[in-house]
Amino acid sequence: MSLPPCPQCGSEYVYEDANHLVCPECAHEWTADQAAASDDDGLIVKDSVGNTLQDGDSITVIKDLKVKGTSLVVKVGTKVRNIRLCEGDHDIDCKIDGIGAMKLKSEFVRKA
Repeated sequence: MSLPPCPQCGSEYVYEDANHLVCPECAHEWTADQAAASDDDGLIVKDSVGNTLQDGDSITVIKDLKVKGTSLVVKVGTKVRNIRLCEGDHDIDCKIDGIGAMKLKSEFVRKA
């Protein structure tokens, strides 16, 4: 049986204790009924420092990123507005001024 991840910290090391589910990393406890009710939250994406990102947020790039197939580089500190979250390896869709439409990994950005 597969247990759901912790709704508080996202840890996958959840265990069952009587009729409660327990997260050993953050000590959060909840019932299976609460877990089923919160499954409709959808996609959760966190930036490099652990802030939760949402559609429409503004982010800042924290590392120089080479654009594949061109000689362009997205520089450190580049601000990107109005992001869209998506599924997959590159989980942020955005438009960067001077470059155009891009997909970014959340590990290389910080919420602005």
